[in-house]
Amino acid sequence: MLKQSLQLKLGQSLTMTPQLQQAIRLLQMPTIELQAHLAEVLESNVMLEQEDPEDEVELGSHFTAVEQPAAVETPEPVEVEVVEQPWADRPGTGSDAGRAEDDEMADRDIVDERGQSLRDHLLGQLELAGLSDDDLTVATALVDALNDDGYLTETLSEIGASLQPDLVWDDEEIERVLLLVQTLEPVGIGARSLAECLTLQLAQLDAATPGLALALLITAQHLDLLAKRDPTPLAEATGAAAEDLAAAIALVRACHPRPGSLVSAARPEYVIPDVFVRRTAKGWAVELNPGTAPRIRVNQEYVGMLGRGSDHTTLRTQLQEARWLLKSLEIRNDTLLKVTRAIVARQADFLNHGDERMKPMILKDIAAAIEMHESTISRVTSGKYMHTPRGVYELRYFFSSQVEGGDGQGTSSTAIRAKIRKLIRDEDATNPLSDSRLAEILSGEGIPVARRTVAKYREGLGIDSSAERKKVKSR
Repeated sequence: MLKQSLQLKLGQSLTMTPQLQQAIRLLQMPTIELQAHLAEVLESNVMLEQEDPEDEVELGSHFTAVEQPAAVETPEPVEVEVVEQPWADRPGTGSDAGRAEDDEMADRDIVDERGQSLRDHLLGQLELAGLSDDDLTVATALVDALNDDGYLTETLSEIGASLQPDLVWDDEEIERVLLLVQTLEPVGIGARSLAECLTLQLAQLDAATPGLALALLITAQHLDLLAKRDPTPLAEATGAAAEDLAAAIALVRACHPRPGSLVSAARPEYVIPDVFVRRTAKGWAVELNPGTAPRIRVNQEYVGMLGRGSDHTTLRTQLQEARWLLKSLEIRNDTLLKVTRAIVARQADFLNHGDERMKPMILKDIAAAIEMHESTISRVTSGKYMHTPRGVYELRYFFSSQVEGGDGQGTSSTAIRAKIRKLIRDEDATNPLSDSRLAEILSGEGIPVARRTVAKYREGLGIDSSAERKKVKSR
């Protein structure tokens, strides 16, 4: 028979405090998510306030100046300088805080902020076409049935059924309006197949264009042969001379297979680097981007009003949460600096010479260098970007697998891809290098890789096989 009793046991366990959970969450957040999170916190916590930028012009010129590194040998050991200015003492917030007012930019990207979709673009043209009310209704239904590439995704019968009972039209009447829609810009809109899309674009050319008749024949009957990139079967099927066939193929390839994609409502998204890396007289300098560093602080006026009484429990709780948040942000920025400094110290050859000098590196290497756990390195490198003289890279880009060399030293997969790209770029156009030959050349340089590995890297770079490259270059 079971007997109930009370027992007292001592034990130890690891528990994540709310402060630690907050620090981990902030560490993993990309810049945009962090700024959105801080905006929400500022609205809900009255004990926090946003500071105003003070010396924006001076900081803009200091933190955005990135010089090209000179062609000098990297000293050993690599010295990485961290700009000695605490993140919390840097004025400015948001992506525009580091912009200098007197910055003279010769080339400036102008963002198209119209936000016009393909549907809006086509309906705007229809409104100026002087259509009757019924024709405009059918044309609008046809436009609504187009996908993002500009192709008609529904049959004429389905479109006619959607118009009932207001309009009862047969397929022939709807197709009459479709032919009108197909005259809109961009050319090729409203096609029901790739062949029809290309035909609509070719029909806009002058009838005297050399090879036009043959190009129309190819789009109507022989697109499958054209896709093979081998002109021989196409020449046999059409009976055309090599010169005429080349002109026709050039016309077809000049057409756009997805005309709807030329009109997009999506705005360009720009990467905001979290860290700047630049060359100095002492070595490579690492500094946080002041435009992304949050500028929030505890409202000291409200703190003074609290006094030492036991009232205002809610405000005291918010004050404690505000202090935890500021501490977590400080930990986030300090960790980001440590990780970036360790990456730069290990990949200095890449910064000096390019992809071919990228060293193999895994999370464990950086974790051991700064005495942190691998999971922390994984979080801090996720969605964070580094601005270097060679471009803007995600921190994850510097981590790559390793291929053991004959000399006992490994080569990163990034460096191997760069070597393959260079070998193919410098190859003889009449005799392209095969995957086997590329593997032999790399093995001769002390990088033993299999043919299938070379093929995988080549395909990942978007480079055709040697046979395809020979066909393209021989035309």
